[in-house]
Amino acid sequence: MLIDFVPDKSLFPFESRWFDSSVGRVHYIDEGSGPTILFCHGVPTWSFLYRHIIKELRHRYRCIAVDYLGFGLSERPADFGYTVAEHTSILGELIDHLQLDGFVLMGHDWGGPIGLGAVTSRADRVRGIVLGNTLFWPLEARANRAFSMIMRTRPMQRRVIEQNFLVERVLLSELGRKLSAAEIDHYRMVQPTAEARRGLGVIARQIRDASPLLDQLSRDVPAILGDKPTLLVWGMRDMVYRPKAHIPRMRATFTDVEVVELPRAQQFIQEHAPDAIAEAIAKRFP
Repeated sequence: MLIDFVPDKSLFPFESRWFDSSVGRVHYIDEGSGPTILFCHGVPTWSFLYRHIIKELRHRYRCIAVDYLGFGLSERPADFGYTVAEHTSILGELIDHLQLDGFVLMGHDWGGPIGLGAVTSRADRVRGIVLGNTLFWPLEARANRAFSMIMRTRPMQRRVIEQNFLVERVLLSELGRKLSAAEIDHYRMVQPTAEARRGLGVIARQIRDASPLLDQLSRDVPAILGDKPTLLVWGMRDMVYRPKAHIPRMRATFTDVEVVELPRAQQFIQEHAPDAIAEAIAKRFP
């Protein structure tokens, strides 16, 4: 299943590109030239989330932003499981297909573990890491465990798949007053039907189901990537990836890390503070 939606060029002024992965067609954008940055989105977003940052950086960097299978404009294959491990594998295929080398990885939300998981086996090709409001270890806080259990229930799964809960009640509860009607449509229209939202239903369960992968990453990231130059760009008003719980562990993981606090930003930092993020990336990785 492919999504019948064409982004507005005034909002998303990028050329769509396609990669035929081992499972299905992956949509991505590849803009500009210079040092490469690979942008990995979270949930329930897609490469559209990075549009402002890419417009700022593409004049001096090669900016690549991918849509995972089941998200954005990418295909929804019937035989794909949509787990974090599978997204990680497909992202690795794209990295190899594009022959990326000496690149900076940026991961946000689930894009953190997906991106980091893809590059732990390609660490020699990674120049640096940018992480924003994400993690790479199992969620242990009681509130997170309770949320995970709720998201697995049949009524909540129906809300995610049938009512587009993650867009309508999670993303738009934070951004609804900040985005224009056209921008809101760009988040809604790429998840138009229950069939198109299968990936959202799976990812909602991954908070718990991906624990073995996250446990492995909690060991691999410090051991394999811990010496990479790293930038943290953190929304300080995020109630999910709370700064006091996450930034200290990030600092302890990486030996060469800089932190840029985004004092008024919540979880979806790319919508709240794109200019500050672009400036921080350009300063850290000139």
